[in-house]
Amino acid sequence: MRRRALVPGLRAVAVASVLAAVARPVLAHGGSLGGGARESLTVPTWLMLATGGAAVGGSFLLASFATDRSAIDALLDGRRTLRLPVEPALRLVAGALGVVVLLGVLVTGYVGPTDPLSNPAVVVVWGGWWAGFAMSTYLVGNTWPAVNPWRTVVSALPDFGRSYRWRFGAWPSVAGLLALVWIEVVSPLADEPAVLATTVLGYSAVTLAGAVVYGPETWFSEVDPVARVFRYYGAVAPFGRAEDGSPELRPPGSAVSSDLLDGVDEVAFVVALLWVTTFDGFVATPAWRTVARWLVGLGYPPALLYPGAMLAGFALFFGLYLLAARLARRTAPTYVATATLARRFAPPLLAIAAGYHVAHFLGYFLSLTPALLTAVTAPLATVNPPLLVVPGWFGGVAIAGVLGGHLVAILAAHATAFDLFPGRLQAIRSQYPFIAVMVCYTMASLWIVTRPDVPLPYLP
Repeated sequence: MRRRALVPGLRAVAVASVLAAVARPVLAHGGSLGGGARESLTVPTWLMLATGGAAVGGSFLLASFATDRSAIDALLDGRRTLRLPVEPALRLVAGALGVVVLLGVLVTGYVGPTDPLSNPAVVVVWGGWWAGFAMSTYLVGNTWPAVNPWRTVVSALPDFGRSYRWRFGAWPSVAGLLALVWIEVVSPLADEPAVLATTVLGYSAVTLAGAVVYGPETWFSEVDPVARVFRYYGAVAPFGRAEDGSPELRPPGSAVSSDLLDGVDEVAFVVALLWVTTFDGFVATPAWRTVARWLVGLGYPPALLYPGAMLAGFALFFGLYLLAARLARRTAPTYVATATLARRFAPPLLAIAAGYHVAHFLGYFLSLTPALLTAVTAPLATVNPPLLVVPGWFGGVAIAGVLGGHLVAILAAHATAFDLFPGRLQAIRSQYPFIAVMVCYTMASLWIVTRPDVPLPYLP
């Protein structure tokens, strides 16, 4: 099936460069990577409401009136195959670099400085990898298959070639992603380098054992949640792989209007990817603090607050999306199965997830850049690293990231509808339930990024 391409601009890259130049440095207070580096955004309520209204109105206007197929094709087509004669050497270098960084994280996590802002393990994992590298996978291209240190290590180990139980599908990845983000939220991984190193060591043991038993291709394509996250994020990027495996340059968002997913289990992972970033932001809002205190006051066990919220929120997000798929068969009566509609309209959600990730982590990454450079150049020294404090207008950049992802998602869903349905009216009406749920996701993201950060309640 022919893939479609989308043409949203990569403004975040330019914004990052400008911010790096204009942000003002201050001295950080040590102790907490999250609290010391993350600044609450200042966004007027009227701006949040206005942009939310624009998202709602623009979404339905685009779905209803942008129906010229030739215009859509003109916007969506355009790819260029790239030739990289040194690609094998680049992959070798990237793999070696990944292994070196992994070893550095483990060593400095145990023997490096105890101050998290001075410890390379903490700063590299959270600032350099989960914030910076993750953004590169959807702003530039997914280089994780080449950088992945566990894949590099397992290539030198025996392969037992056990058969994977395909009925499990992507569900182990879904469970793994929810568990990883829950652990990140409730444990002191950003404050205690030794705890972080132990967690990385445990993840390494599970990953290497699984890849040896089932083979690296099966493990990293079906089970490993991190590899799946970056692979899905890569669908939003301007650089990717053509059907023959060769590198290609494409308009950003190409693959999110394609038939990417194989089943409802993979749909669940896409929704989980969107939800976990939402969860990470929501639990730091005053609203969650109020809800948590109310639940505990009713007798709810504090130890179950965060796992309960993680599972309940995912069930809500996933349930809303499946409801949209069912409603689409009513708004546009069709013989297309509900599962097929759910599978085809899910990839556009990756653009919303990427947009919210930018809003959530771009300022975090920029503020940690000096600490990252200091930690890498002086890995065993305890210093008082400077942080960059983003200017007050940065809240507008966060909103632009969320709305940019929403726009790409709506365009992708529009193209998907016209691919699925031959009739113009049917294609238009099929989008309405999905656009409604996308608006809900986007409004939730907009609301979260405009709330002040508060300490997480009922955590040690």
